Order: sequence, then structure tokens, then C-alpha cells
Amino acid sequence: MKGLTMNRNTDTLERLVPDEVKTGDITGEETLYLHLERYEFAATHAHVGRVLDIACGVGYGTSLLSKRCKSVDTFVGVDQSPKAIAYAKEHYGNERISFIEDDAMTFVDTKGFDMIVSLETIEHLPNPSDFIDHLVKLLRPGAILIASVPTTPSVDANPHHLHDFSEKSFRHLFLRHHLKEIDLLLQTQRFRLRAVVTRSETRMQDVRRNLSAYYLSHPESFIRRIWSTLRYGFSNRYTTIAWQAPPDL
Repeated sequence: MKGLTMNRNTDTLERLVPDEVKTGDITGEETLYLHLERYEFAATHAHVGRVLDIACGVGYGTSLLSKRCKSVDTFVGVDQSPKAIAYAKEHYGNERISFIEDDAMTFVDTKGFDMIVSLETIEHLPNPSDFIDHLVKLLRPGAILIASVPTTPSVDANPHHLHDFSEKSFRHLFLRHHLKEIDLLLQTQRFRLRAVVTRSETRMQDVRRNLSAYYLSHPESFIRRIWSTLRYGFSNRYTTIAWQAPPDL
């Protein structure tokens, strides 16, 4: 276990390891900053009890929460990647954090949680509504649920994403659970078209190959990309929302 490092896939679009973001990798550095900013946002809502970080990756966000939220007793980080969990245990584990290898869709904890954090997860899942249903079942009455997604198109460029969301469609996932929106974080990350086309930065190595062929077979995705570019320019936008469960959940 000592000296464990992650393989290349952890430094692409889908696995961010802070210690392995290379100096001068502008996209990687900006992406890490945005991820940390989301966790800082989440930390302002964690006050007592138990906190779950579902799809926690290598655990740096779970660790940040534990450092910021001294009044919270227990933090649980869950990820389905054995390597990510091994890395998390070695680099970020402490007496208040438990890292568990498990599937986000089937993870069960009968004690429930006072806050659940799920950042940049929903767009990867075949059935986002089922995932939200599952998370709500893990909430204690009055608990906080914090989630984020990209709200500009991402499926075309990122082969790991299964869904595009707008702010409206993202909110719609939570409406039937009668959760109350209590806070909002909006983020914008400008991307350099040259870095995407030339794949000159590490995190650009995983961008979908042969985009033109993809657009020919998915014209609706091309239309969404054009509309988004005309409205927002060359940028990715992200929405993080904090919801509170009703006291009689």
C-alpha cells in the first residue's frame, strides 16, 4: 500500500488526483479549483452527525469536509473503484473518515445521514432519477442533500457522460421528493479550443475522438453545442444545489 499511485485514467476527465495535477496543466488546475470550491460550498452546510460523500473518488473532498466540519462525528466516502478507495485510505484516512468500496446505486446504511454530497456523479448514471430516489432514502429527516452537474453540454466531448442537463432539468430530478432548495453555487470554466483540438493538456487526452462523426450520428447533440456556444461562449458551466429534506421525511 505504501507509495500507491493511481494509473493514467485517474488524471483524465473522470478521475482527478490533486497530487498528480501537473504544474502548467491549466485545465487540470482550474478543474481542481472548481471541485474544491464545490466541497467548500458543501462544508458550509455540514454541522452535526453523519456525512456521506457518494462517488468520492480518491477522497480529497471527503478529507476537506472533515477538516472544515469539526462538529461532524462521522464521514463516509463511497466509490466503486478499488484503486480510488485504496488511495483514499492511504492518503486521506483518519479516525473520523471511513472509505468504502461500493456501488453508489446500491450502497446501504441503515443509520442514515445528516448530509449527503454527490458531486459530478449524476451525469454518469443510466438512470439519474433512480439514483436520486436512492439518496433520498438515505437521508435523515431534515437532512441536507448537495449535488452538482454540468449544465452546458458535455456528452458530446466526454464519452463517460450519459446525460446533458440544464439548470431546469437538473432541478426537475428533485421536485417529486418535496426537497427545499436552500443554496446555490454557479461556476463557469472557460475552455481553450486549441487545447481540446490538439489534446495538448493531460486532461484533454480523454476527449471523445472523431467528434465530427459523432455529431453526424447525433445531430441533436450538435445543435445543443451550437446553442450553448452562442449563449455562453467557449465555456463549461456547473450548477451545485443544496436541498433540505422535510422534517417528516
